Amino acid sequence: MDLNLKGQSVVIFGGAGTIGQAVVRQFLAEGCEVMVLDTHPALDVVTERIPGNCMGHRCDVTDFDEVKFGLKEAQNHFGAVHHVIFTVGVGSGKFGFPFWNLDPSDWNRVMQINLQGAVHAAHAFAPYVKNQRSGSMTFFTSVAGQMGSQTDPPYSAAKAGLINFMQCVAKDFAPFRARANAISPGMVQSELNRSVWQAGQELLPEEERQEYEDWAEKKIRQVSPLGEWQKPDDFGAMAVYLSSNRAQHITGQVLNIDGGQIMHA
Repeated sequence: MDLNLKGQSVVIFGGAGTIGQAVVRQFLAEGCEVMVLDTHPALDVVTERIPGNCMGHRCDVTDFDEVKFGLKEAQNHFGAVHHVIFTVGVGSGKFGFPFWNLDPSDWNRVMQINLQGAVHAAHAFAPYVKNQRSGSMTFFTSVAGQMGSQTDPPYSAAKAGLINFMQCVAKDFAPFRARANAISPGMVQSELNRSVWQAGQELLPEEERQEYEDWAEKKIRQVSPLGEWQKPDDFGAMAVYLSSNRAQHITGQVLNIDGGQIMHA
């Protein structure tokens, strides 16, 4: 299927992470020009080793000036900013069940990065949408934001807020023929997922602790009807599709890629 994205420019926040790299690869494979904005140590490796027209810039999403500068750099290099993908996601690093295992101060960083960071990205992109009268924005949320996950309440709440904000963005972008959607990953073997495992293990007696691989196999069979981990490329493919004209009538939606974990009757 030809998605007609060749030559279009894409800014990917968090593109050096596990899922972010897959998103970068998929857009480059479509012939897009990609700017990766991240603070991840792997940023330089990603931009140097993935073939295609890919540039990187260090950017802290909690700093609105840095976010605006990143989009401006993309415009200067590529001439336009057609699509923005926000793949950023961090947890508290603690096991949140019950929620009072966490301190209220544990919420600040999670909310600032996952939710406020996305707000910064949308505000920075809005002038381009209004001037171009086109564009798309895709936010990466989580199934945790749809079911009140007790594993990490700050993360769950931030992603729930992001889903709501995405719908606001979709409504406000619509008069400019621009769209906004969300991709909701289920279970992915990523840095974030390993941090959940690690936080839970630290609360257990040593004799009850499990290796990540054993924990992961049991976990996926418990929560996913299809019983399989989702792969980063699954999300990259959906991000590309949602940015294309093939999805021109899809906006304000949450696309769950979760093996059936979240089913709304």
